[in-house]
Amino acid sequence: MDLNQLTLPAADLERSVEFYRTLGLRLIVDSVPRYARLECPDGGSTLSLHHLPDAQPAEGLTIYFECADLDSRVEELKAVGIRFESDPEDQRWLWREARLRDPDGHELCLFWAGDARRHPPWRVEDRRRLPAGRAAGEPSDSTTGC
Repeated sequence: MDLNQLTLPAADLERSVEFYRTLGLRLIVDSVPRYARLECPDGGSTLSLHHLPDAQPAEGLTIYFECADLDSRVEELKAVGIRFESDPEDQRWLWREARLRDPDGHELCLFWAGDARRHPPWRVEDRRRLPAGRAAGEPSDSTTGC
């Protein structure tokens, strides 16, 4: 299983599409003013936006975009008018993060963590009981891969 897509509500879809394109995502489905799908430039994840006139940010939700060139990317985005709530800063959990909000107030975090994203020093080993002969992390025989 792999996380493939997130869908966010947007009050003004055209404005939101332009914002995410400015961040570097590519528009791959254009059904504005009711729906749009954008693709991250690295990897295969997509972000969908659907029109919701009274869109509100989800409390406690943060969307993370990984950027190997975090500091220069933040400077480039600031130069074209993107406002950040915080500049890149090293965090105690070994990530470097910069935070901002999209036009509808959804919290975003541009970050770089390197190997610490998936393999921090405190990573928990997979202790699930698995069928005999199958190692943790190995795909199953099912068609869903779960």
